[in-house]
Amino acid sequence: MEVHRIRWPAEAERLDRLRSVGAARLLLVDPTAAPPVVVDELEDWVRLPAVRADVERRCETLARRLAARSRPAPLVDSWGVLSFVGGEVVLTPLEARLARVLVEHFGRLVGRDALNEAGWPEGFSGRNTLDVHILRLRRRFAEVGLVIRTVRSRGYLLDVAASDAATSA
Repeated sequence: MEVHRIRWPAEAERLDRLRSVGAARLLLVDPTAAPPVVVDELEDWVRLPAVRADVERRCETLARRLAARSRPAPLVDSWGVLSFVGGEVVLTPLEARLARVLVEHFGRLVGRDALNEAGWPEGFSGRNTLDVHILRLRRRFAEVGLVIRTVRSRGYLLDVAASDAATSA
């Protein structure tokens, strides 16, 4: 995945063209120029002179963001079937409600409260109940190459399993 390096503000027209096609962009800001307004997650900037390692790390981050936009996303249909990259798993109604929230936020953090509301709209039954159902979902999701990561004290994140991420890149 290519990340374009653009001198700011000297290459402002080039920046506009790259923005219009959704390319990843790292703006190299002249020492005396005002910093640009970043318009989306595929853009970042660094003031010159910059340490080479800093520039490379920012480019790596932008490339990961661009790759994440092009990867396939899982789907939970109205029957409670989870589909991902040709594989399918049938979920219980409760698992399907929880899975839909995770799939809607694929690759992003989902708080425990949002999962509790989706799973038990009439009221939550206990703290460990969600943990037990997430454990069951982890086993089911692994069958199709997905993983649920725990973000301690915050919630969960649905992502591609490491071996599948390497093959789909």
